[in-house]
Amino acid sequence: RWEQRESLRKITTTLALKNDEITNFICCLKQSLENLEGNSSRVQEDLETEFSSLHSVLDELRDSMVTRIKQERASHTYELQSQLSACSKALESSEELLEVANQTLCSSEADDFTQAAKDIKDSVTMAPAFRLSLKAKASDSMSHMMVDFTQEREMLQAIKFLPVPATPEILVSECQVCDNTVTVQWALPEPDTKIDHYDLEHRRTNYEGPPRAREDYPWMVVEGIRETAYTLTGLRFDTRYMTFRVKACNKAVAGEFSELVTLETHAFLFKLDAGSSHQNLKVEDLSVEWDSCGGKIIQDIRKDKNRTNQSPMHSPARTAMNSPKRVPSARVGRDRFTAESYTVLGDTFIDAGQQYWEVRFDKESKAFAVGLALRNLGRFDQLGKSNASWCIHLNNWLHQSLTAKHNNKARALDCPIPDRIGVYCNYEEGALSFYNARTKTLMHTFRTKFTQPVIPAFSVWNGSFSVQTGLQVPSVVQSGQRKNSGTSSSNASLT
Repeated sequence: RWEQRESLRKITTTLALKNDEITNFICCLKQSLENLEGNSSRVQEDLETEFSSLHSVLDELRDSMVTRIKQERASHTYELQSQLSACSKALESSEELLEVANQTLCSSEADDFTQAAKDIKDSVTMAPAFRLSLKAKASDSMSHMMVDFTQEREMLQAIKFLPVPATPEILVSECQVCDNTVTVQWALPEPDTKIDHYDLEHRRTNYEGPPRAREDYPWMVVEGIRETAYTLTGLRFDTRYMTFRVKACNKAVAGEFSELVTLETHAFLFKLDAGSSHQNLKVEDLSVEWDSCGGKIIQDIRKDKNRTNQSPMHSPARTAMNSPKRVPSARVGRDRFTAESYTVLGDTFIDAGQQYWEVRFDKESKAFAVGLALRNLGRFDQLGKSNASWCIHLNNWLHQSLTAKHNNKARALDCPIPDRIGVYCNYEEGALSFYNARTKTLMHTFRTKFTQPVIPAFSVWNGSFSVQTGLQVPSVVQSGQRKNSGTSSSNASLT
């Protein structure tokens, strides 16, 4: 009967997940239909605008060419009419002179004839008819103003919708996630010399499957990429995955987005457990400041009386990874660190894998410590003074010193004091290393055997610090750890 219930419960869970997928897909289809309506209206408006613009250009060109024809006709008309008027006057003068000549020929008086003939000869010599050019100054042809739009008509008839670039494919095997950077590489189905650039979009998500209708994070856009690869740097991985898509663009139009690709962005992410921190520590998100007046208001213990005992792990933090896991964020008042244990812990414990985080601290702090602690660290225990914690400790009281501490034993460290420390934990190897976070120079390594989960631990007196999480183990740290994994510990006396 129990097995049947478990089997039915699994079937119910599977059906519920499938229903969620279908519901999400229906929402996506509805959204696509809405987008289709909007996009169709937009491109139709653009088409009408382009044709109106083309009509305007043709109308302007027609008016300009008609004006040129009219100007050419007016110019030729003026030349021909001027020549016609001059010829008419010359002809009239010549006809008058011809009539005088005929009359003279008919005259019988010899003396008058001689003088008249001489006058007529002189008049003919100076007559306008003999100075005229009998070649038309302007042609009556207008063939030079003819047009042939055959080529243009063919071009207009060949007008098509813009050629859309092909859809790229993201090459998952070529993508890399390391050192809090993501390199995405893609390719087109066929080479296209008309591609001008690519647009890459990425979005954080905690879901590996298909996109949901409503995601928690927006798309971030990187435009104008000239190559077929791009590297995002300086990332903080505060979600389990990042989703990517890319599209190709020519100078006119953009193509379709590629298929979504989801890459895992595993990193150690935790918060500070304000519920158990010392009352003189003012905890705000991932920052802590010493407050000599008591700082942070103590939570009302009576509110916790009605709460049931909690599991040692928050269910929201359960993932496919066995570690890290979250510890209860709300602790009862008796668990608060007190006396001179100015301590605050992380809210996520480590029981497997390699993890890395960094802490920036005020080097003028009277005292500061960073390291790991077991979950059973006592409320009066100072970091490094019991076998339940390991740390690097900065002391500015009387004189400045930097030491590695564990089980109330200390070893002075001969290295410059950085303003930011990187902490590396390899649970299986029992390694806890501290680095100068800027140069990745190794400061100290504890070698031990973790027999139970450990938690990031911090302590500060008369100072402040801030923690940076969501970091991957830097490649240079991993490389150095592999080289040193076979060597004996230089600080065995502390472990």
